[in-house]
Amino acid sequence: MLCLKHEINDSPVGVDDPTVVVMTPGIYNSAYFEHAFLAQQMGIELVEGQDLFVEDNLVYMRTTNGAKRVDVIYRRIDDDFLDPLAFRADSTLGVPGLLSVYRAGRVTLANAIGAGVADDKSIYPFVPDMIEFYLGEKPILNNVPTYQCRRADDLAYTLDNLGELVVKEVHGAGGYGMLVGPAATRAEIEAFRQRLIAKPDGYIAQPTLALSACPTFVEAGIAPRHIDLRPFVLSSGKGVTMVPGGLTRVALTEGSLVVNSSQGGGTKDTWVLEK
Repeated sequence: MLCLKHEINDSPVGVDDPTVVVMTPGIYNSAYFEHAFLAQQMGIELVEGQDLFVEDNLVYMRTTNGAKRVDVIYRRIDDDFLDPLAFRADSTLGVPGLLSVYRAGRVTLANAIGAGVADDKSIYPFVPDMIEFYLGEKPILNNVPTYQCRRADDLAYTLDNLGELVVKEVHGAGGYGMLVGPAATRAEIEAFRQRLIAKPDGYIAQPTLALSACPTFVEAGIAPRHIDLRPFVLSSGKGVTMVPGGLTRVALTEGSLVVNSSQGGGTKDTWVLEK
């Protein structure tokens, strides 16, 4: 938690004691508890878009003691909803005029606008090339082989092997919009085939990975369940920090490879025994 607070506490020029807030979409967001927990642990305010406003090219927060300037916003809102004057005009989650303040360098946004491109799965196959281009190094860990369905050859291979592959929407998240071929029924595979044919550029495909299994407490007692480990890296103008730990996600359904919490997955403590 201290690592995160240190990294996001990167204030605009001329601000020595910044006011930092966590910006959440609100109580109906599936990660709202996380947003509230982060704000509490870091000792900063949790706000929604309606709590903020722009005036004189600065961002302010409404408080019981009047308006207070905000210097750093740790946002948990997608780009599209951040500023209705710049992005989606129908957004009620964002702050009108926020982008103008950001462009003027008078508020810091973490993560920066555009950082979400890293979540686009169509970017994934190019990560090794990016590492080599920008760092002049080879990746330490290899990518999972990935088929880009917008390419005719990759699409043909994917369609011929749907029962063996995992197919994902490039803009998807949370385990939605995906097919796990080995676990799918014939009807599900055929329905997904039609989606692929209709919009091939919206999907990638990968081999089905053999996830590790770990003893897990379930209703029937202790049983093996598939897990994966998600490490975290914080990057800012101050440098790059590897968080000492990570998130172990577990598929609570027997035999399932889907670990996403939105699909019924759970989490496990992750212990780092040596540095």
